[in-house]
Amino acid sequence: MKIAILDDTFDTLRTLPCFGKLDGHDVTVWNDHVDDVSSLATRLHDTEALVLIRERTAIRAPLLEKLPRLRLISQRSVYPHIDVEACSRLGVLVSSSQHPGTACYAAAELTWALVLASARKLPQQVASLKAGHWQSGVGRTLRGQTLGIYGYGRIGAVVAGYAEAFGMNVIVWAREAALARARAQHRTPAPSREAFFETCDVLTLHLRLVDDTRGIVTAADLARMKPSALLVNTSRAGLIEPGALVSSLRAGRPGLAAVDVFEREPLTEMSHPLLTTDAALCTPHIGYVTRDEYELQFAEIFEQILAYAAGAPINVVNPDALKNAR
Repeated sequence: MKIAILDDTFDTLRTLPCFGKLDGHDVTVWNDHVDDVSSLATRLHDTEALVLIRERTAIRAPLLEKLPRLRLISQRSVYPHIDVEACSRLGVLVSSSQHPGTACYAAAELTWALVLASARKLPQQVASLKAGHWQSGVGRTLRGQTLGIYGYGRIGAVVAGYAEAFGMNVIVWAREAALARARAQHRTPAPSREAFFETCDVLTLHLRLVDDTRGIVTAADLARMKPSALLVNTSRAGLIEPGALVSSLRAGRPGLAAVDVFEREPLTEMSHPLLTTDAALCTPHIGYVTRDEYELQFAEIFEQILAYAAGAPINVVNPDALKNAR
């Protein structure tokens, strides 16, 4: 099959053991990011199987209609960036493993790194030392403070374990089924949504972005947080009401934020308000960007391609596409 891989920025995939799964196929890897539909259509005109790195490139009907040979999109996890209805209409199968039972430890580790870096003001301390000024300000200790986890899934549960290892008190807010899992793992649900936002010293978001969770954290929620509190978002920017985080930081509640995700990515606008405030620690959506995590993810993604080529597709999101298969 003619396979195209988009957005492999550092040409990492060729260096992974799992890349050998594609031996015998005609593989083209693109390292730069392109949004323009015409440019993408030219690049992908002969592509039969398209590999996506998470949500870096949107695949919508105007592009799909220009790709006459495309038969399969293979990726991992959620797919808000793919027009699944258009794929089904055009006979393009979407395979996307939801990796049941497997947490993304890379994302959990980055979450905890951001918590530690924010609490101890590491970016400011490093910058001060490099500028010849020795120490810059005073950090805080996490032990004894309260960490709140909004959304108790696989990553949230791992982060809870990290917090407990550091001597923090953990509370949880989520849907009832997730709260039941938290109770079963001896973790404490918050008494109410209002108390959750008011109580936490550190609050971290671990929800999937779907229609029901878009904008689920409101300006009113953030206004309840302590002036000393830290909000961490390594999940999706769309979980927070548009504009609410910047406004809340300016108002001083919460006092700090650490974010790995943005409404528009890649973010190259240096004047973006989150990048220009000392109250926010920002990283460029690197939660899942480790060699180990790539090996796990792309082993599954490439297996989906092999299964399709063998006539037995797996992890199919849109089985209706089979009726219109090209």
